[in-house]
Amino acid sequence: MRLGFTIGTWGPSALGPAEQAELAQEAERLGYDSVWASEAYGADPGAVLTWLAAHTTRLGLGAGVLQATARGPVTAALLAATVDNLSGGRFRLGFGASGPQVVEAWHGRPYTRPLETVRETVGIVRAALAGEPVRHGPGEPLKPTIRPVQERLPVYVAAMGPRAIALAGEIADGWLPMHCPPSYLAEGKALLGPVAPGFDVAPMLLTYVDEDVEYARDVLRPMLAIYLGGMGSREANFYNRLAVRLGFADAATRVQELYLSGRRGEAMDALPDALIDEMTLCGPPSRVAARLSEYAEAGATTIITGHAASSLPERVDQLRLLAELAA
Repeated sequence: MRLGFTIGTWGPSALGPAEQAELAQEAERLGYDSVWASEAYGADPGAVLTWLAAHTTRLGLGAGVLQATARGPVTAALLAATVDNLSGGRFRLGFGASGPQVVEAWHGRPYTRPLETVRETVGIVRAALAGEPVRHGPGEPLKPTIRPVQERLPVYVAAMGPRAIALAGEIADGWLPMHCPPSYLAEGKALLGPVAPGFDVAPMLLTYVDEDVEYARDVLRPMLAIYLGGMGSREANFYNRLAVRLGFADAATRVQELYLSGRRGEAMDALPDALIDEMTLCGPPSRVAARLSEYAEAGATTIITGHAASSLPERVDQLRLLAELAA
């Protein structure tokens, strides 16, 4: 089972460019397979991954994920082909449907038929990357003048619900679920159906390794509260729905109510320990190692870890600990 990690997005507590480059170099030395940057609310992932490409030699570079409606499919394909060339063939392209709050309020696009949008986007991207004529509206079809280094540049789809997971298995080279426990991963793997050879099942998990499990949980509380309480909208929050599916309906509702009313500290405190344990990798090394084995048995081929540590030394230490446990 391979390891990847998320670089995070720039903000008040994020690592600066030089520190991000150093972190990527250290991850490469530790044997990590890939680094991932998201479109989210921070820096442009293409620019960040190009920066990291210039400071590494082997590390895979994943856009995890681009919002399918935030840019045109051809623009996304040109980004992928460009970074793939600049990195010597190390780029991976991930797409997600996002939610109505971001798609409609921020990007000014309609949030209708999101799964069909993902399907259409991936189809056009694949055609453009293959150098085929692309027609995505009125007028004559055009062919891109740039091709990726990789003959088949990997395309991933982020998916949480059953229909989205089935779509990932149908059209993608990899599936990016988030915050899901091994049991849900195993159920999702069955929903994928027949997949392409080498299909990558790559759960993205908040991670903190520490002998003090209470401390590890508390480190992860702020980020998990954001996902369950503040992502998407009250009606469309994939992560909150996942918590409900996992049997934490009351807690999920309470966390969201508190978070959306501005009581974020209370929202963090309202996260049950059992929910944190189910949706993250946290606690003593022995516990995390056992959990990694459960993910491997459930069908994970890559674990993409999101560390809540803020300083560079702490993040490097967390990368090292996880690499040792996964060896």
